[in-house]
Amino acid sequence: MKRRVVVTGMGMVSAVGIGVEEGWKALLAGTSGIDRITLFDPTDFTSQIAGEVKGFEPEKFIDKKEARRMDRFVQLGMAACDMAMRQAGFDQPVDGPLADRFATILGSGIGGLSSLEDEHKTLLGKGPKRLSPFFIPMMIANLFPGHASIRWGAKGPSWSPVSACATGAHAIGEALKTIQRGDADMALCGGAEAAITPLGIGGFNAMRAMSTRNDSPHTASRPFDKDRDGFVQGEGAGVLVIEELEHAKARGAQIICELVGYATTADAHHITAPSPDGAPRCIQLCLNDAGLRPEEVGYINAHGTSTPLNDANETAAIKTVFGEHAYKLAVSSTKSMTGHTLGAAGGIEAVISALALLRGVLPPTTNYQTPDPDCDLDYVPNQPREVRVDAAISNSFGFGGTNVVLAMRRWRG
Repeated sequence: MKRRVVVTGMGMVSAVGIGVEEGWKALLAGTSGIDRITLFDPTDFTSQIAGEVKGFEPEKFIDKKEARRMDRFVQLGMAACDMAMRQAGFDQPVDGPLADRFATILGSGIGGLSSLEDEHKTLLGKGPKRLSPFFIPMMIANLFPGHASIRWGAKGPSWSPVSACATGAHAIGEALKTIQRGDADMALCGGAEAAITPLGIGGFNAMRAMSTRNDSPHTASRPFDKDRDGFVQGEGAGVLVIEELEHAKARGAQIICELVGYATTADAHHITAPSPDGAPRCIQLCLNDAGLRPEEVGYINAHGTSTPLNDANETAAIKTVFGEHAYKLAVSSTKSMTGHTLGAAGGIEAVISALALLRGVLPPTTNYQTPDPDCDLDYVPNQPREVRVDAAISNSFGFGGTNVVLAMRRWRG
């Protein structure tokens, strides 16, 4: 019998707010965090808009000296870890037996891109002797769990999945399995990303994957709408504290929801275009892992990027798995407000899915104006919906044809 795993802490940093409550309130209000890029001058770029985290002060969460040695993606991630740990009831590093059985599985799709760009300029302009000794530790993705393990005293498994836009969900799913097989009792898991840089935006521009609605940033990301024209990049972090059920009960932790299922598959098809069978296979495997019947699922937090291919393919995948029930369940994409946060998306959307179960409110898909015959499900258009659902899944799909689905159940005590 599998060990049961529950969520006891959550942290979220995104374009719609710093903190779970601030972000959740903005999402229910339909507030867009997308605007013209301010982190650099985007004038020469095709897409000039993004979901930046505004007003972020890392020293509120991290020692000032340490913060200077971290890339922005780690700073955002450490802030989310701090929030999650405090909600779980920890304000100091753990010690004793728990420290040895405390995992940190935290990922980033790209890692320290801004550090790479800055140090490359230094190399070209001033030579190799002027490179920072902290350059490599600032850039590599696994310094996110590295810093988190140091901050919180976690001595269990510590590593970083890197799977493009599925990274955060991969981290949570692998943490679930780590606890289920008995290798840890508790984990910090999720993802962080901060790639709104000239190379990051320029690279996705070159792929022609991004919206070019520069004159209307708030309405640019429109998942499942017929007039969608690409995704809008975002940044942020989403982190969960998860732990084995009896462990959580023994220390009197508040249980937010139960994490019941995880599956991951590969399309083996194309580096950027999704296959028609990869996503439905992953969703079905996740339901099997969770022991959920399709009709038990009431809400899907969709990958929903606002690209023509993804949204139609994801809709078809949901219909393949759920059949007629696909038209009875609610589907929404919160990327319409946060932007697509790449490796952080799975973490942020797991937090949002857990909140939907806990509070009985489903966040909307904003900017949904014109129906698309290929996207004909209930996307919770433009307004939140009060409805209590017993189970939810969160979809994450990434370049390279990697798919991840997580399943959660409402906690009933």
